Amino acid sequence: MLRVGLTGNIGSGKSLIASVFEVLGVPVFKADEQARQLIISPPLVDKLVAFFGREILDHSGNPDRQKLASRVFESKADLAYLNSLVHPAVRNNFDTFCALQVNAAYVMYEAAILIETGYYRNLDKIILVTAPADVRIERVMHRDRVSRSCVEVRMKHQWDEEKKIPLCDHFVNNDGVHPLVAQCIAIHRALSAGQ
Repeated sequence: MLRVGLTGNIGSGKSLIASVFEVLGVPVFKADEQARQLIISPPLVDKLVAFFGREILDHSGNPDRQKLASRVFESKADLAYLNSLVHPAVRNNFDTFCALQVNAAYVMYEAAILIETGYYRNLDKIILVTAPADVRIERVMHRDRVSRSCVEVRMKHQWDEEKKIPLCDHFVNNDGVHPLVAQCIAIHRALSAGQ
């Protein structure tokens, strides 16, 4: 069974592409969703509060994702600490997920910073979802109701697409012009054949 990474910079539409692969019957592990669940688990909340302080909590005592994001995207040390808590737990969950997919030709690991963390080296194939920067910025501004400058700050924590391309095996162009499903089906056929 192949382990296939699916990644793309913020606003590229990788979650949409993951859903297309799910429709095609591919088991998809959504690392970013797993991370969001882990952040609200009691053991991690205690560690986050000890490091960042209670001001990162919302009124119900859970980490406020916006407050946490504003902290970690302004400090490499804070981001590194958060990642040191979350990434190992997510990867352990992925190993468990893979063990359960005994009949799959391949499984997919969807993650935003798959290449930046170096975890792509643990996977057999990598799919990169691409889109022009202006398109991605507009998507995130609309989706998250944030300013352009806020999106640009987040973008600085990801490598440029050009730097990622040589490390990837397959590509989906999500520029709003090229048909997505046809691209995904072609990749699905290749991966199902072990390519």
